[in-house]
Amino acid sequence: MTRPNPGPSANPLRALDDTRLPRIAGPSGMVIFGVTGDLARKKLLPAIYDLASRGLLPAGFTLVGFGRRQWSKQDFEDYVRDAVTASARTEFNENVWSRLAEGLQFVSGAFDDDAAFDNLAALLEQMDEVRGTGGNWAFYLSVPPEHFANVIHQLDRSGMADQHTAQGGNRWRRVIIEKPFGHDKASAVELNAVVNSVFPENSVFRIDHYLGKETVQNILALRFSNEMFEPVWNSHYIDHVQITMAEDIGLGGRAGYYDGIGAARDVIQNHLIQLLALVAMEEPTSFSPRRLKAEKLKVLRATTAVEPFDRTTARGQYTAGWQGSEYAVGLREEEGFDPESTTETFAACTLQINSRRWAGVPFYLRTGKRLGRRVTEIALVFKRPPYQPFTEGQTNLLTNNAVIIRVQPDEGVLMRFGSKVPGSSFEVRDVNMDFSYDEAFTEQSPEAYERLILDALLDESSLFPTNDEVERSWEILDPVLEYWAEAGRPDEYAAGTWGPQSAHRMLEQDGREWRRP
Repeated sequence: MTRPNPGPSANPLRALDDTRLPRIAGPSGMVIFGVTGDLARKKLLPAIYDLASRGLLPAGFTLVGFGRRQWSKQDFEDYVRDAVTASARTEFNENVWSRLAEGLQFVSGAFDDDAAFDNLAALLEQMDEVRGTGGNWAFYLSVPPEHFANVIHQLDRSGMADQHTAQGGNRWRRVIIEKPFGHDKASAVELNAVVNSVFPENSVFRIDHYLGKETVQNILALRFSNEMFEPVWNSHYIDHVQITMAEDIGLGGRAGYYDGIGAARDVIQNHLIQLLALVAMEEPTSFSPRRLKAEKLKVLRATTAVEPFDRTTARGQYTAGWQGSEYAVGLREEEGFDPESTTETFAACTLQINSRRWAGVPFYLRTGKRLGRRVTEIALVFKRPPYQPFTEGQTNLLTNNAVIIRVQPDEGVLMRFGSKVPGSSFEVRDVNMDFSYDEAFTEQSPEAYERLILDALLDESSLFPTNDEVERSWEILDPVLEYWAEAGRPDEYAAGTWGPQSAHRMLEQDGREWRRP
């Protein structure tokens, strides 16, 4: 008698490969430089608590804060608790908190203070003995880029970057870096050289928090787990692609940081070009970090900005206007912003991918502050059918088919296509088929920083751009930035609108128009 196949679950070894099981970080700790800043308070500290709440951190996990303030351990505990109760995603639990608080430590000092870094090195050795962190430490640089070199040098000088123990054993040391990664290719190359002179590339984790979002990762699932999309995901069927990241807020106290950086450097060079790479890349042979990054880099090397830039790009600064029911002041009235500055708060550009799949398909990227609403989305707009047996009156309300990936808010995927209107006449108009994360899944999506911090502790680098990706992204954008530097003052647009008229003309001259999300 033939025995039934017991299936893969009968093999206990297969459970080790079950990706549905949560991966828990091994013995380790983290040092956050810039722990008193907004990013740490609003994102990093709540994310670490949420990981602890979900049981994804090791029992002896230790978090060390480094800053100028003269804080005791209790002072730091109080600060972290306030940040967690204000912004954590998961419900506050005293038992979770007490276990996390046991591993909280603080070191006072400046980035050029040798003694402070020596104290930090001694503390890490002590924590290895007391907390069982195993010599494994991640250093999170939540500081402005001008301090990167100082911190990296101090980690090297004090021996904290060394991957080998004095007894000849191994431990891991990793550095996590926040954007911006330079302000052009030359500065990015210089920054990468500083970092890689101390930490090998496989120990460097550059944070692009957009890559940690569930809906961004779902781009890979949408494309490569479904047969229905692959045959039409190319220039034969797709007319153009729009990638939008719009904010409805102004600078909000960040004027000093933002002036001289601008929308293109802040968003397009990293977030939007990374989204383009995920949408346009070829299928990797596996989702290992090496294979995934190879395909992303391949498509980025085929990507260039379209000229002439006076027709294919646009930039603007917002003026006073109505943002919903509130009146918003203009950029030049924002506290701390130079009224003579030419830094843009809106940026749009046209990119092309020189490959067989995407030849002739423009990729329109735009981002801005004080726009109509907060939204990030990718819209793949399809060509019209070559022939339609309908009269113009039957289809005058029908637009191009589209697949729209909503990254935030209302995360999901929308498909727009034509359908007959009920009734005796034959009228065709747009309808939507809408997938929503909130409706399809009961579990709340983790915050991006939760996923990225855990991945750094696990040495899972798939969602972190390499230095090659960073430098190539600057190569794509640098010609546009150089043109804008000579082009004078940006155009103006009223707060609450969708950018300057030059951005609308950019598409209208091609017979297209921006989506209004």
